[in-house]
Amino acid sequence: MNIVLLGPPGAGKGTQAERLVQERDMVQFSTGDMLRQAVVSGSSLGQQVKDVMDRGDLVSDDLVIGIISERIDQDGCQAGFILDGFPRTVAQAEALDVMLAEKKLHLDKVVSIEVPEEVLFARIEGRAVEAAEDTVRSDDTPEVLRRRLEVYHEQTAPIIPFYYQTKRLEYIDGVGDIDEIAARIAAVLDGIGDD
Repeated sequence: MNIVLLGPPGAGKGTQAERLVQERDMVQFSTGDMLRQAVVSGSSLGQQVKDVMDRGDLVSDDLVIGIISERIDQDGCQAGFILDGFPRTVAQAEALDVMLAEKKLHLDKVVSIEVPEEVLFARIEGRAVEAAEDTVRSDDTPEVLRRRLEVYHEQTAPIIPFYYQTKRLEYIDGVGDIDEIAARIAAVLDGIGDD
């Protein structure tokens, strides 16, 4: 089973992906984590990625598609994978479909976790308060979240109709505790093949 988790920044995509990894033996491809690893490496590419992420902007499509393609070819993807943070644009969604078709793979479902913006701001502020000062992500501030939401609405939200037209999109209410949201996602995934 191969799925995409969509939703605005702070919607809980990473948290839910981690649960799916544990419960369903799937592999998580978190482009955010992959890009943050590049930043930590201190390489010149990592510095470029850091500058882009600190502004709340998006990393280039070619770089992200290459990272995903390489990871799919590695061991451990037999039970399926979860894309978290990708695709973010219609062009990326189309390129992803082409890349998967070349590998004789496909997406089973695209799950959009829906959360009102006021809840997202409360979550980001709560994470900043709970985290130790040295563990707060540089992109976990209300100012950067505001910019990331603008980018999300301008560039990422248009992929929702793209996936809706292909009958792969499912909306999930992303408000509630982690277990409630996980149960909603499980119900959708357990229904794959029933369509």
